[in-house]
Amino acid sequence: MSLEHGMDVKTLSAVIGHVSSSTTLNIYAHVTDEMRRTAAIKIDQGVVKSEAQMENQPVPRKPAPSAFQPYKGQRRKLGTGCVTQINDHLWEGRYSPVWPDGKKHPGNVYTKTREECERLLAEMILQMKVEIAAEKERLRLEEQAG
Repeated sequence: MSLEHGMDVKTLSAVIGHVSSSTTLNIYAHVTDEMRRTAAIKIDQGVVKSEAQMENQPVPRKPAPSAFQPYKGQRRKLGTGCVTQINDHLWEGRYSPVWPDGKKHPGNVYTKTREECERLLAEMILQMKVEIAAEKERLRLEEQAG
């Protein structure tokens, strides 16, 4: 995007930390033919200091803005935890509810398949909800006795 908005390759290479501009162009930059033509015209103008060459070339258009759309994955309902694939053969299920003491108490399960992870995560969530309810009841009884 920096190149599209007029930054020269040498400056961009220095900002990224590359020794060679060709590394920047070949690996990281997505240079279009129009951008190359514009760069060649700018170089020619700088070397020859002539406006005549500019008149012979078509006026380059400003590149269209990027159509980038961030990926929004499927959102889970609140209280259902999350499942993440760590690698080809390992899935992690996480659930971190807030307990009556005001702190998060995280719980994790690890399995080889997504289905197994979802099943064990659901079981862990139910167990943690039972424990939270028991703790709330204990605190309520303590408060009444106190």
